[in-house]
Amino acid sequence: QVQLVESGGGLVQAGGSLRLSCAASGRTFSSYFMGWFRQAPGKEREFVVAISWSGGSIYYADSVKDRFTISRDNAKNMVYLQMNSLKPEDTAVYYCAAGIGRGLPSSSSYAYSTWGQGTQVTVSS
Repeated sequence: QVQLVESGGGLVQAGGSLRLSCAASGRTFSSYFMGWFRQAPGKEREFVVAISWSGGSIYYADSVKDRFTISRDNAKNMVYLQMNSLKPEDTAVYYCAAGIGRGLPSSSSYAYSTWGQGTQVTVSS
């Protein structure tokens, strides 16, 4: 089973960019589809984006489509989330998650068995 550690969060002005990274331990990283979720204060955790084991299938939440880009490097056991044109409503703790399987990735948090500790993203207006 992999372990996940996120990094790259911080404070940015609206319209700015951040790049989140998720480092995975373990030798079976390519057996997992990966996802990013976020949770704002007082709100439930919500799906942001998911990517299949090969990177060939990617699903974005409508709220981030055309602004966020997910990518993965299986050789380095890394997943990245490039976030552009950030808005105050993007403020949340962002979590990296892994779900085992080489099928299509999932937008449901129940499909993910391993979660990182989260990284805070704050977008000021």
